[in-house]
Amino acid sequence: MKFRDIKLTGPMTVAALLSFNGGFVDAAGYLGLHGLFVAHVTGNFVTLGAALVQGGHGIIGKILALPEFVGVIALARLIGTVQRAHGQPAMTPLLVAKVALLVMFFVLAVSCGPFPDADSPLALLTGFAGVAAMAMQNAVQRVHMSSLPPSTMMTGSTVQVTIDAVDLLTGTNPDERGQVRGRFNRLAIAILFFALGCAVSAFLFFLVGFWCLAMAVIVGAAAAAIQIRQGQP
Repeated sequence: MKFRDIKLTGPMTVAALLSFNGGFVDAAGYLGLHGLFVAHVTGNFVTLGAALVQGGHGIIGKILALPEFVGVIALARLIGTVQRAHGQPAMTPLLVAKVALLVMFFVLAVSCGPFPDADSPLALLTGFAGVAAMAMQNAVQRVHMSSLPPSTMMTGSTVQVTIDAVDLLTGTNPDERGQVRGRFNRLAIAILFFALGCAVSAFLFFLVGFWCLAMAVIVGAAAAAIQIRQGQP
């Protein structure tokens, strides 16, 4: 197993950018919205339980995050179905919508934040914009970029990359070595860039607060532009 074999091809560049943004936006939301996960929404069950027991803000947003996430994914699926029924491309408008939602998240966070009370109307609206952006990213990736590794769900990816690493190191399944190496490379890139996104977001949030989300908009727009240009993997 050689890490120098990991290369950022066109699809892998998109995967890396999406994973970076997944970690970046999630960390910024957590830091600025009292523990709200806007990408890894099921993590809000944990922070919701802590808030209910220990007290704190953000309870309403954590309760509403999952149904909103589900609703946006359902809407994305319906829009894609209608687009295809009319012979129109489905992926492009959804990617554009995702970037627009990231812009909304950035503008609301900068203009209305910081939020002493995460359950205030403006704080909830800001959080909803972030959740919607990440829901749209997940929906587009699952339907139209299924060859790319998940950009926000790192637990399953970590399990698989560990199994693949052991197989590569021990020589297990030699007939499938090429397939295992390719999967390992893709997942390793996603995990590394997600972690990098979290770290960069935390550092920039400490320095400039919600202004750090400008980077998320730029990275999201770059990933969308590359993906639109190269087409579906």
